[in-house]
Amino acid sequence: MLLTKIINNNQYIERERMFKNLFKNFLMILLLTTGLGGKAFSAEVNFFTIGTGGTAYTYYPVGGMIANAISKPPGSRECGKGGSCGVPNLIASAVSSRGSVDNVNAIISGLRNSGFAQSDVAYWAYTGTGTMEGKAPAKDLRTIAALFQEHIHLIALKDSNINSVKDLKGKRVSLDEPGSGTYVDAKLILESNGLSTGDVKAEALKGKAATDALRNGKVDAIFVVAGFPTGAVVELASSVDIKLVPIDGAGAKALTSKYGFFSQSPIPSGTYEGVDEVNTVAVGAQWFTSAKEDNELIYQITKALWNKESRKLMDVGHAKGKTITPESALSGVGVPLHPGAEKFYKEAGLIK
Repeated sequence: MLLTKIINNNQYIERERMFKNLFKNFLMILLLTTGLGGKAFSAEVNFFTIGTGGTAYTYYPVGGMIANAISKPPGSRECGKGGSCGVPNLIASAVSSRGSVDNVNAIISGLRNSGFAQSDVAYWAYTGTGTMEGKAPAKDLRTIAALFQEHIHLIALKDSNINSVKDLKGKRVSLDEPGSGTYVDAKLILESNGLSTGDVKAEALKGKAATDALRNGKVDAIFVVAGFPTGAVVELASSVDIKLVPIDGAGAKALTSKYGFFSQSPIPSGTYEGVDEVNTVAVGAQWFTSAKEDNELIYQITKALWNKESRKLMDVGHAKGKTITPESALSGVGVPLHPGAEKFYKEAGLIK
């Protein structure tokens, strides 16, 4: 069984390496065939990947929005003339992934240039503590920016008898895939309420597969960790009556007391069709890279992230975009800043 898992993981990594190389080759051909010619090849093109999450959740569209903001391929018009204000000769791409744990591993292995991860997952990986205890610390992990708050959604059908975390005992529950931050958080939430994964009939479903399973009665509840409103849950709520199960009381207090990355925070009424406000817990979504990435490149990327044109894109690009601001870029950061990002924040007066 262990050998099978290792083989499957190696196949997954090799497929992604192949895709990354094919993507680079495709873009170079595209640049050549769209009339950019010598201008395109007179300067070195930098390709920069951003590991996100499942396409139905928040990481992926936010990653695409940020990739657009920081990209400025050869031949782009100058900023202020309808052109990109991104990093010259940079082509960034948002890559769908299994989530936080997968992204951290891919950054450290060099498979991806950067990626999104929950602040708790990243800190534990960097220090080799918490859920990553016993594993080699990811000492090369570095922060670019804190982005937005992710709320833990525990979702059940409205007519179900699941009204608290403890009601999950004996039920069929999707905890998401083991490579995701959702899986990590779901286990911690169960434990803080006196349960374990052995007390539920655990399923490893992500995105639309999870919401479809709930809609069709194949599971009783699903965990989703995402910035609200998240597309998969919006779609689910429009097709069937659902409820958000509270994550509060003694269990939430135990969780937030033990793990400082979690905070108690509500999901407002009307966020999802027919769903009232519910108390739950949240964790920060942050953008990470490797200490091995070039200092000047990360400086330019960080600078491009926070320019006026990027602000316009984020304000309209996604519901979470307006909450991604320079003022909160260092909130809850537990992994050291990349020197390039640190240089920008010092120039901007955000750190001394």
